[in-house]
Amino acid sequence: MSSHNVVQVVTEENGNKKMKCEVGECKKIKGNVILKKKKTVLLGINDPQASLHDFFDGLRGRRVSLQLISAVNGDPEDGHRGKLGHPVYLEKWNTSDSIKASKRNFQITFDWEEDIGIPGAFTVRNNHHTEFYLESLTLEDVPGHGSIHFVCNSWIYPAENHEKDRVFFPNKAYIPQKTPTPLHKYREEELENLRGSGKGELQEADRVYDYAYYNDLGDPDKDPKYARPTLGGSTEHPYPRRVRTGREPMKTDPDCESRLPPHKSLSIYVPRDEQFGHSKKKEFIVNSLKSLAQIIGPGLEAVFGGEFDNHNNMLSLFEGGIKVPDDPLHDVVANNNPLKIFKAIFRSDEGSVFKFPVPHVIKEDKSAWMSDEEFAREMLAGLNPVNIRRLEEFPPRSKLNPEQYGNQNSSIKKENIEHNLSGMSIYEQAIKKNKLFILDYHDALMPHLRQINSSSSKIYASRTFLFLKEDGTLKPLAIELSLPHCEGYQFGAVSNVYTPAEHGIEGSIWQLAKAYVSVNDSGFHQLISHWLNTHAVIEPFIIATNRQLSVLHPVHKLLHPHFRDTLFINALARQVLISAGGMLESTVFPGEYAMQMSSAVYKDWIFTDQALPKDLKKRGMAVEDENSPYGLRLVIEDYPYAVDGLEIWSAIKKWVKGYCSFYYESNEMVQNDTELQSWWKELQEEGHGDKNGEPWWSRMQTCEELMETCSIIIWIASALHAAVNFGQYPFAGYLPNRPTISRRWMPEKGSAEYKELELNPEVVFFQTITAKPQALLGIALIEILSRHSSDEVYLDQRTPGWTSDKEPLQEFKKFQDTLKEIGERILERNGDRKLKNRFGPVNMPYTLLFPTSEEGLTCQGIPNSISI
Repeated sequence: MSSHNVVQVVTEENGNKKMKCEVGECKKIKGNVILKKKKTVLLGINDPQASLHDFFDGLRGRRVSLQLISAVNGDPEDGHRGKLGHPVYLEKWNTSDSIKASKRNFQITFDWEEDIGIPGAFTVRNNHHTEFYLESLTLEDVPGHGSIHFVCNSWIYPAENHEKDRVFFPNKAYIPQKTPTPLHKYREEELENLRGSGKGELQEADRVYDYAYYNDLGDPDKDPKYARPTLGGSTEHPYPRRVRTGREPMKTDPDCESRLPPHKSLSIYVPRDEQFGHSKKKEFIVNSLKSLAQIIGPGLEAVFGGEFDNHNNMLSLFEGGIKVPDDPLHDVVANNNPLKIFKAIFRSDEGSVFKFPVPHVIKEDKSAWMSDEEFAREMLAGLNPVNIRRLEEFPPRSKLNPEQYGNQNSSIKKENIEHNLSGMSIYEQAIKKNKLFILDYHDALMPHLRQINSSSSKIYASRTFLFLKEDGTLKPLAIELSLPHCEGYQFGAVSNVYTPAEHGIEGSIWQLAKAYVSVNDSGFHQLISHWLNTHAVIEPFIIATNRQLSVLHPVHKLLHPHFRDTLFINALARQVLISAGGMLESTVFPGEYAMQMSSAVYKDWIFTDQALPKDLKKRGMAVEDENSPYGLRLVIEDYPYAVDGLEIWSAIKKWVKGYCSFYYESNEMVQNDTELQSWWKELQEEGHGDKNGEPWWSRMQTCEELMETCSIIIWIASALHAAVNFGQYPFAGYLPNRPTISRRWMPEKGSAEYKELELNPEVVFFQTITAKPQALLGIALIEILSRHSSDEVYLDQRTPGWTSDKEPLQEFKKFQDTLKEIGERILERNGDRKLKNRFGPVNMPYTLLFPTSEEGLTCQGIPNSISI
């Protein structure tokens, strides 16, 4: 036995401590505990109060105890609950040799007790005054078994915060019906603890996963203008559920949950194990998001007010930088100096010059983004490649209710485009040969235009028509911009159609038309493709998994890595980004109506359609073909998102099948899995409660249904999110390529605005798109959101020792090998100059679905989870 950090087994007898057995009298089980103390993980700064408590707790000794739980022998008088071994204590808590280390190892020794036999779990009790992070326990040479590894990765709070001691299970998975009988009660009780009581405000030490509506976005107590409707729980505003915090209601609106003050933004409740780790919190939260939250408002405008005058002015953000006066409008910023905050954000070493990294889209060519080819290419290989669809009827018809919205069908005519179809007719050839495509935001935006355009935003509902050329690239044919009739929605749409032009006033009009489309695409991307369809829809799955699937459950082990950091980033988003007056409302065109718009789109959300093959078929971008890979044939062969995505999807599906087949040998095992069935039921009735009863939910009666469900969850949390997130700064960091707001109407012929456009097209362009203060705020934000942290965990990675089951480990190794091969093929395709959509006029290879990445702003890499 080692003399360093050794733990002895002691018992109490007549008030005196006594060794249960001497060395050599009985068999010993040696173990190793790895943990982190609180003061070593809080942003690299010692917590003085924790240190003081540590000192006195160390003097008292034996403040952390562990007890083994039998997996083979239960107590018949206690419901056959596994018998508990004698407590073992962690000694020498305050040894000086490890004070600065991020981790500490404690060598411990248990007596092997015959009535315990093989341990199947252990309890830990923390009698210190502060929490610590328990990473793992490994038992060596367990008689009759060998080693047993427990992956814990959890914060252990003082015992006074919990009625029962924490329980941890080894890294072996069991479906409920195969769980050793002595562990059943412990398994059930742990889930009960995680569900909580549903009452009261949740505190940091609580480990409770529960549901709530999005009733925390508004702040009517601050000002009536910050009132926002509750999302979720109604047919008018359906929404996925969020994790419950239980804060007090607002005084002015009891249905609205009170908000945390700005200085407590980082303290919003999620279970502590769901919060960012040390390095990520230091890199991202403190240095970036918290600072950005404070510069919204007049302070930023005082420092960086005015307009961008031209493209050279915009390019100075990345080349020369912005020179800021030493003391800008002191009276405005004295109490909360945005200049100092901005300096911290941009990490400038050049004094008062702020300089952004050069976005990938202008690295090779500063003007190629303006081309029609690049405009179209980004619908296939850009930041938002998930909305383009094949045009199957001409002119397209609206699905909006004509009784409410009148005639909203497209006003485009064949003479607008037929001359530009390489000699093809629209109906007999172009549509039949799958040559026509559309980016259609008409129906999604039209119902909201009156509200949105009552603000400073001036947007149109848009339809963009495109033609597939022989070289595999798309060319825009026409853009239709529509507004509601001035006399009311019931009178239908008022529309204008614009066609491509390169020179003169017509060329300037065409550039503006593309900008209006890009504004719509940017807003739809942020609100729907990104926030709603990944962040928001996955949160209920995280909550339900922790409430209904034990950590022993194989599906929990499969999915858990894909939930890392998501609850915390979503909570921060509700506090800072998507809340009333938050950064999203400040930088994206729908403004205060943004979340209502995403709720309207959620009405049409279907879980099963999120599977990539089904999504592609639904959009008409692929057709079934049993002779093609994956049983699909893409109608645009060079569709980089789909080509790379189908390989990733197939790899995920194969990995999930190999994993699940080890635990589920028949459909009956799925049907009889009580935890699995409760999980699936709760997801429909609670997590996505506004979608309960929809016919598209699977019945979860077969192995295939389970595998498809898990594959979709993993796809959304990993590859889909990566595809729509990590290209934000590379594509949209140069704002003219992806403007987020339009502030002026399209100039009408004969007007003063039209004449101004003739004389100063660049000035009008920049006065139409996002203003300078909002542009800077938006660029700063997406730079942060596009970065990989140093502790990122990618799709081909898992926590060491995550399972002891050999077959799943072998299947995961195959998955890793497959992902490596996919990465090599992506690089090979990006080197094929015949595939023009993979790099385009901007010479920017499509790498967003390349499986791995380094730290930083790389425009590639698929993390396991929605971690940013």
